Amino acid sequence: MPEGMIVEEVATGNDAKFGRSVAARFANRVRMNVPGSGTNEKLVELIARINADEELYALWLAANVNAVERLGMSDHGPVHVKIVMNIADKLLRLLITRGIVPSVVENYEMTLDEAEIVVVLASLLHDIGMSIHRIDHETYSLFIAERKIGELLAGMYDVATAAILRSEILHAIIAHRSGGKPLSLEAGIVRVADALDMAKGRSRIPFAAGSTSIHSVSAAAIDAVHLEAGDLKPVRVRIEMCNSAGIFQLDQLFREKLAGSGLERFVELQADPAEGAEKRLVNSFRL
Repeated sequence: MPEGMIVEEVATGNDAKFGRSVAARFANRVRMNVPGSGTNEKLVELIARINADEELYALWLAANVNAVERLGMSDHGPVHVKIVMNIADKLLRLLITRGIVPSVVENYEMTLDEAEIVVVLASLLHDIGMSIHRIDHETYSLFIAERKIGELLAGMYDVATAAILRSEILHAIIAHRSGGKPLSLEAGIVRVADALDMAKGRSRIPFAAGSTSIHSVSAAAIDAVHLEAGDLKPVRVRIEMCNSAGIFQLDQLFREKLAGSGLERFVELQADPAEGAEKRLVNSFRL
C-alpha cells in the first residue's frame, strides 16, 4: 500500500441491502483500529472498549439507516467514522512531526497521547446524532456523545482530566458543522478529516442505487486520497481523480471545511487528474 494512502473500507454490512434485521446488520460488524497506535496504551484500551460497545455500534447503524436508506445520502455509518478517524489520526501525526503542538498540550500540558484520544473519539462520535435526525445532527451528537465519552473513558483518568477531555471532544464534534469555528487544533483536524472522506467508496451506496446528484457523481470521480508531508506546508493532501467532476468535492466541500478550521496554514492540496480519457460516470441526465 502506498505511503500515506487512505484506504476506503468496503463492508458487506454497510451496503444497499435494505430491510435487514438488527442481527443481520451486526453480522458484518466493522471493527475499529488505529494503525501504529501501540505506543499509546490508553488508546489501545479505548479502542478495545469501543469494539466491545454494542450500543455504540447500533447507533452508528441507526445513523446510516437515516442517511442512506431514508435520505439517499452518502455513508454516515461505521465505515465513514472509521475512515475519518484514521485520516484524522494521520493528520495529527504529520502535524506533530513538523513541530505543530496540539491544543491540549499547549493549554493544559497534557501529552500527545491525550491529543490522540481527543481526535479519535471526536472522529468516531461526530455524526452519532444522525441516529436521531439529519437536521441539526451535530447538536444531537453532543448529548449522545457526552454520555458515551464518560462510559468509554471511565477509570482511565482522574475526574478533572476526564472533564477537560470530554469538553475538548464535544467542542470538536460541534465544530465540524457547516460554519463551525474550531478553537483547537484537534477540532480543526476532525473537521478537515471529515471533509477528506470523499473518495468513491463514500458514494458507493447512493451511486449504485442510481443517484446522479453532483454529490454522488463527484465523489465517484475521486479515486484515492493520500496524506503526506508537504513541501510548502506541513501536510500535502493529494487527490487522484478519474473524472474532472471531482473538482466539485475539492472546490465546494473541502474548501468550505478547510476555511476557518485553523489548518489553512498547515495544509496544501494537490489534485492529479487521470491520465488519458476520463472515465464516464453518467450516461444520461434528465429533469
